[in-house]
Amino acid sequence: MQTITSRDNPLVKRLRALARSARECRKQGLTLLDGDHLLSAALEAGMPLQQVLLSESGSRRDGYVLLAQGAGCPVSVLPDPLFASVSPVETPSGVMALMAVPPPVDPQSVGTVLVLDGIQDAGNLGSILRTAAAAGVAQAWLTEGCAQAWSPRVLRAGMGAHFVLSIAERVDTGPLLTRFPGEIIATELGEASISLYDCPLAAPVVWMFGSEGQGLSRPLAALATQRVRIPMPGRIESLNVAAAVAVCLFEQQRRCC
Repeated sequence: MQTITSRDNPLVKRLRALARSARECRKQGLTLLDGDHLLSAALEAGMPLQQVLLSESGSRRDGYVLLAQGAGCPVSVLPDPLFASVSPVETPSGVMALMAVPPPVDPQSVGTVLVLDGIQDAGNLGSILRTAAAAGVAQAWLTEGCAQAWSPRVLRAGMGAHFVLSIAERVDTGPLLTRFPGEIIATELGEASISLYDCPLAAPVVWMFGSEGQGLSRPLAALATQRVRIPMPGRIESLNVAAAVAVCLFEQQRRCC
């Protein structure tokens, strides 16, 4: 294991840029995985890692050392303050890795598909992908306005979901949806929509969810074949988009299993 102590080290500079900018991640085709859970999930999925980083305190944890040694790539140790300065999270775990972003995937119009339109909050996007993976959804299509799926913060919130989902980014969803063989469902608050619990949910189904503030774009909303609302007897008008996704996907899972 190599020890790095200088803030001017080229690797440190690269890590700092990646931790701070999703745009830099996209430009370099690289991202950061923070925490032993994410590293383990990546390795179990057969994802090659380019570099593993341990904090000085992390290098004293046997589990972290074994994980780093089994990654099949160079390992570096950084003093705790330097490690914290390049970590993409506020509370660093003590172990992270540098990984190439996987190549783009082609969306497939089969099964249950999750379409996300303009979801810009990294935490919400990661949570949604985690929920989709837990509910057995195989695909997520992200429109141009979404946060970068493979950015460090989205990965952290996804907790390994990225490695079991097919995630297509910057998808031109219109042509795909017009050819989709099943229902295309949009959630909305209007009384004209039907209750989620009365809506047919047998696959193939596309679920469409819009941004936190604006909802679905008009062109996407116009493609919906069903508009559903989540019944809410309490004195709250709407749900966070990640919560709404969870309610809908697990209602489908409940009925179809």
